[in-house]
Amino acid sequence: MSHKVVFTGFVDDADLPALYSGANVYACPSLYEGFGLTVLEAMACGTPVVCSSATSLPEVAGAAAHYADARDAVAFGDALYQAFTDLNLRAGLVENGFMNVRRFDWRNTAEQTLAVYQRALGAPAENVVCA
Repeated sequence: MSHKVVFTGFVDDADLPALYSGANVYACPSLYEGFGLTVLEAMACGTPVVCSSATSLPEVAGAAAHYADARDAVAFGDALYQAFTDLNLRAGLVENGFMNVRRFDWRNTAEQTLAVYQRALGAPAENVVCA
């Protein structure tokens, strides 16, 4: 099966949706993530995600990812195999992924960011709405 793994190197942003959508599984064995945007991008494209439970990934991916210890190659490989072959697991990850990405709406992000700035400045944060 290793002959079916593609290491792309740098990929232009415009090509990412096609790659995510064409992937059977997205692997994110990262041990350090500031946010985990790639996990959300894969979920938004309907691709099951397998990732480590390190740093921000569980907060970002929630119940929409299959987790494995990225320091254990066998465990991570097993998790990838499960997400690739278990149709019920795959379907659940895809469905949960679509629901999960709804939490990260740009409008909501802008409103929350504005509210933080207003609190920092001592301005009232009531009914903050971005136009």
